[in-house]
Amino acid sequence: MWVKQAHSPQAKHTLSSKIIEAMTSFSMAYTPLAIILSLCIVSSNAQLSTTFYSNSCPNVFTTIKPVLQHAIEKEKRMGASILRLFFHDCFVNGCDGSILLADTPNFVGEQHANPNNRSARGFKVIDRIKTAVEKACPGVVSCADILAIAARDSVVILGGPNWDVKLGRRDSRTANKTAANNEIPPPTSSLANLTSLFAAKGLSTKDMVALSGAHTIGQARCTSFRSHIYNDSDIDPSFATLRKSNCPKQSGSGDMNLAPLDLQTPTTFDNNYYRNLVVKKGLMHSDQELFNGGSTDSLVKSYSDGTGKFYSAFVEGMIKMGDVSPLVGSNGEIRKICSKVN
Repeated sequence: MWVKQAHSPQAKHTLSSKIIEAMTSFSMAYTPLAIILSLCIVSSNAQLSTTFYSNSCPNVFTTIKPVLQHAIEKEKRMGASILRLFFHDCFVNGCDGSILLADTPNFVGEQHANPNNRSARGFKVIDRIKTAVEKACPGVVSCADILAIAARDSVVILGGPNWDVKLGRRDSRTANKTAANNEIPPPTSSLANLTSLFAAKGLSTKDMVALSGAHTIGQARCTSFRSHIYNDSDIDPSFATLRKSNCPKQSGSGDMNLAPLDLQTPTTFDNNYYRNLVVKKGLMHSDQELFNGGSTDSLVKSYSDGTGKFYSAFVEGMIKMGDVSPLVGSNGEIRKICSKVN
């Protein structure tokens, strides 16, 4: 019926007028909606910035570092522990401070997930930093950003490279224990598994090899390297014997005994981790997988030759990892206490 009426010139004119009128009305109604939607999209994709707190908390860096410095002076291992917290935070739903949330009768956090249970540490240090920051700038700086800054400062304090940390993250109100169990690379990982888990976070193979260099500091429990020293063949025999002296073969015996991830300089951020791999003295299976006749051998060899390429790649990887799924804009919150939601 509508098509037949359109054959007459008068009908065509009437129809054209109605179409124009309808389009004009739609355009007037749609434009504000489009603007609103555009603003929402821009807000949700807001970028992190190295100058985020320049006006709202200009002393954030000078407030954080002395508290962290004191903690590391008391225990050198703490720098590695803080850096590890940042890794484990970013690998679960992004860098949102979720790993800092403690379990309660009504809340299940990530701290007792397998990769963190009885090994994640440094929470009290972050709490002390948060207290200092709250005195300087109440309700402004997120726990997620504090952890990102503290991770960078830990590397610097222990002799590693410096970089400008991108900021503006907000804190999550939730945690994800299941994701922590499944998405944080375990010490038994193959090279393929490592590559896949890092790729799932938008991190390249180069990023993975460089970020693994964080194992140039810190220590690991016997449970994390027992299978490597007793069952694997890609390990220097004398090194395996050394590690066996403090890590009995029987599960349940000496499980919490510690060994340095870097045999040579476990409290200095350098490239000795890669030098260890080249001579088959990686502590964990996942470490030695990076240099075991596979596609990443050349990167390991390159980083073992000097700190320049390693430091550059590590900084690039840390910045990329810090960009993983942050909460920005009005998402999440700024926690008053890092261990619990507001």
